[in-house]
Amino acid sequence: MDGGNQSGGSAFLLLGLSESPEDQQVLFWMFLSMYLVTVVGNTLIILAISFDSRLHTPMYFFLANLSFTDLFFVTNTVPKMLVNLQSQNKAISYAGCLTQLYFLVSLVALDNLILATMAYDRYVAISRPLHYATAMSPGRCTLSLTLCWVLSVLYGLVHTVLMTRVTFCGSRKIHYIFCEMYVLLRLACSNTQVNHVVLIATGSFIFLTPFGFMIMSYVWIVRAILRLPSASSKYKAFSTCASHLAVVTLFYGTLGMVYLKPLHTYSMKDSVATVMYAVVTPMMNPFIYSLRNKDMHGALGRLFRGKAFQRVI
Repeated sequence: MDGGNQSGGSAFLLLGLSESPEDQQVLFWMFLSMYLVTVVGNTLIILAISFDSRLHTPMYFFLANLSFTDLFFVTNTVPKMLVNLQSQNKAISYAGCLTQLYFLVSLVALDNLILATMAYDRYVAISRPLHYATAMSPGRCTLSLTLCWVLSVLYGLVHTVLMTRVTFCGSRKIHYIFCEMYVLLRLACSNTQVNHVVLIATGSFIFLTPFGFMIMSYVWIVRAILRLPSASSKYKAFSTCASHLAVVTLFYGTLGMVYLKPLHTYSMKDSVATVMYAVVTPMMNPFIYSLRNKDMHGALGRLFRGKAFQRVI
């Protein structure tokens, strides 16, 4: 098939946010700093949870996996972006673009599903504390996480396979920081109706269903908190889910800025919103979860002093 061969025969050009050499230098150091902060922050969260037995609970189990997902997510996109900012060659191969797209789509879905699972964890802990040990047993937590991974892998696979059927016969210049679904569909010169239908159908299931589940979880959580007798107990209960609520707001807020609009209105200004969910959100998550978390403060302190490693040894 000629279209298929044409699609896979040449590279795309990732032009990024600006083609000005001066702007590219500023962007390089900005993104490098943000990437290093993201890597260090999420790695510290993973190490602190892994080596401190006090944090071997369902909430921190899912938090460690969320940090791993964010770490993988930025590593999938930012290093290539940094290379492009320092190089005259902005090309990314067809296979490389589809690989980046696959991990991008899969990891965003995985982030979303883990956040929904964490919302359920907070609901059970606050609304049904007597059932918490059973509902969030190690086996069920592992099963929930496995289901999240399976669904996200299948979600990414479906859209990547469909993208291989798309023909690109015009400009291959991507005014974006990575190979993104909407941008590639706008470059297509073949019929992409199937892609759009599947994107809406699977996106509604993968994103809107967990989002609705999180809203219901927090409705039940608020009702349970309001029934608590004292103000101190209400504050303590709310503080256990405040960090998660902040991350959910940041995640869906930035994601909505990009995707809750028609494809034909997609423009250069959406790159700024994409930077928010692709780089800023993974960077902020470790700070949000550790800012007012005494358990995390203690675990990080023991990690820096080497006591966590001594306990393992």
